[in-house]
Amino acid sequence: MRWRLPDRAGLLRRLRGILPAAIGGVAGIAAVLWFSADDPVPPPPSASLPLTQWESRPLPPQTQAEPAPQSRKAAPQPAQTAGQRVLAPRIAPAWRRYAVASAPVAGRPRIAVVIDDMGVDRRRSARAVALPGPLTLAFLPYADELPAQTRIAHAAGHELMLHVPMEPELAGLDPGPTVLRAKDTDQDIDRKMAWALGQFEGFVGINNHMGSRFTADAAGMAALMGILNRKGLLFLDSRTSVKSVGLTLALQAGVPAAARDVFLDNEDNARGVADRLKEVEAVARRNGVAIAIGHPRDATLNQLAAWLPTLPDKGFALVPVSAVVKPPG
Repeated sequence: MRWRLPDRAGLLRRLRGILPAAIGGVAGIAAVLWFSADDPVPPPPSASLPLTQWESRPLPPQTQAEPAPQSRKAAPQPAQTAGQRVLAPRIAPAWRRYAVASAPVAGRPRIAVVIDDMGVDRRRSARAVALPGPLTLAFLPYADELPAQTRIAHAAGHELMLHVPMEPELAGLDPGPTVLRAKDTDQDIDRKMAWALGQFEGFVGINNHMGSRFTADAAGMAALMGILNRKGLLFLDSRTSVKSVGLTLALQAGVPAAARDVFLDNEDNARGVADRLKEVEAVARRNGVAIAIGHPRDATLNQLAAWLPTLPDKGFALVPVSAVVKPPG
């Protein structure tokens, strides 16, 4: 069979039938591409969260649309304007900063036991450090190797104080070097206290060694309280004189303060100390708090070693002095 070219007229008729459909198809594809460029299909939710977490997210409040999230950058800090002060962080005063924590009291009467004259008799001072605490140990500023002694005492769980020598009424008593005297000027007191306060660190405050004359001198005690206020230290009045103005002037000067209730060892024997410990218990039950002062003596240390472990069963809480002072204000 011989192949023949279609006649020219028939070919033109076929092309006229196909061409409109082809043009329409191309135009439709172009229209789809045009609108797709302006209206992108939103991406699916992030694959980093499972679907249940997307569903459980709370609906946003019905407010106007939020702006697109920005990259996570630190919020800019407001610039300091002329004359504006930048407040430095407040640092706790020394009497709080160096205070030793104690167990919760839960309404129990509190007892604070202070051992004075620490550091000079090294053997008996070490015995005091070995007692169960927390005790408050008051070290004399002229004792040897005070930084080492006080570090050991603090590591054993005891609170530290500085035992400052002050002038007694009786001329024959020797309180030691750099004693504060009633005749001292404010400059004398500043100089002597600067030396004493620099002998070791970590103490919450001071109490008086002797001092029956000096603690009754209002001018000298006022100068001393000014120093304690500036240093953030507390004051424990050992009450070596009924004329002492220490507690009153301390509170007036904004210094946390307290006063001794019982001396344990005016009688330096076992029976005398035992009687005084009973008095401490009675004061604590009556007033809710009692402050006892003793010394590193054998009779005192022996009685304390037997008595201190009995306090919890008797319903008392042993606390450091910082827990029983009256705060300023």
